[in-house]
Amino acid sequence: MSAETALLERASEIVASFDIEGAATEAQPHAGGHIHDSFLVTAGGRRWIVQRLNTRVFAKPAHVMENIAAVSTHLARVLRREGAADIDRRVMRAVPARHGNWLAKDSRGDTWRVLAYIEGTTTSTVAADAAAAGAAARAFGHFQHQLAAYEGPPLHVTIDHFHDTPRRYAAFHLALRTDPAKRAQGAAAEIAFAESHRPTASLLVDAQHRGEIRETIAHHDAKISNVLFDRATHEALCVVDLDTVMPGLALYDFGDLVRSMASAAAEDERDPSLAAAGADRLAAIVEGYLEGAGDTISPAERRLLPAAAKVITLEQGIRFLTDHLEGDRYYRAARPDHNLERCRTQFALLASLEALGADFARMVETA
Repeated sequence: MSAETALLERASEIVASFDIEGAATEAQPHAGGHIHDSFLVTAGGRRWIVQRLNTRVFAKPAHVMENIAAVSTHLARVLRREGAADIDRRVMRAVPARHGNWLAKDSRGDTWRVLAYIEGTTTSTVAADAAAAGAAARAFGHFQHQLAAYEGPPLHVTIDHFHDTPRRYAAFHLALRTDPAKRAQGAAAEIAFAESHRPTASLLVDAQHRGEIRETIAHHDAKISNVLFDRATHEALCVVDLDTVMPGLALYDFGDLVRSMASAAAEDERDPSLAAAGADRLAAIVEGYLEGAGDTISPAERRLLPAAAKVITLEQGIRFLTDHLEGDRYYRAARPDHNLERCRTQFALLASLEALGADFARMVETA
């Protein structure tokens, strides 16, 4: 049996467990994301995203799907009130399983879900320019604006302590003390940078504890690859990958947007000098995000936007550095010191954000 035939047979088994009329007639691997195994399957005259869930990362997949169903229902209701056209292309829709849940297990015991594929869309792993970065930021700001009036069931926390930067520092210090891969000596400069920036780690959680900012619903993985754009008009249609949509701080998402799009450099760029934030990109992200979010961003949150960018960039650098010290256990390394290079890129981006200083604050004030 060929690999293609085996895949189609397995896809047919999965599709039969969901509320889809007709058998699978075509199946192929679908690129995108690093957590789940995804396939694009044709059945019943249309296409579907069929995913085998990574239950090591998401130990309670039912909670993930309950969140997605609740959030998608709310978003569709808001879109109808807004008079939006093509609502089915502007919100991700999960397909119910035939037994009434959102998940099904196959004969091997793997857990699967099905999402409606949104035709005529495209996405990108990087923001090509300032305009693209601004469009993605606007989409995420509008996403938060739509969720500000959420009245559905309380959302589950799908990954504990996802953006708990002080906790990331605790894991870093444990790896530094134990040095399991014997790499601390070769990362002395990065370790010193991390230690000198430790006070930055608690800026957001301290503001929350003081009551200056409130918990809301956040995406927790805000980047351009999680926005679908119309292939013909290039309009940002839909925010996707809702697995980590859960209670959190709106500032987490803004920080992620800056971290992932303010520089044109790749996340694993070997020359950290190329990782500096571009002023045009940064201004576009600020303007797009605030335009999309509107009045859902409080004055206190607005003042903390530059701090959020620094915190989340620092957090990701700490995560890469910790994984390097632990021997590349979490992030896949394609070459020696790959995670250390990723760390250097994040730290270089953070240094550039710090250097912008008053200019960054002025972008926020005038947006």
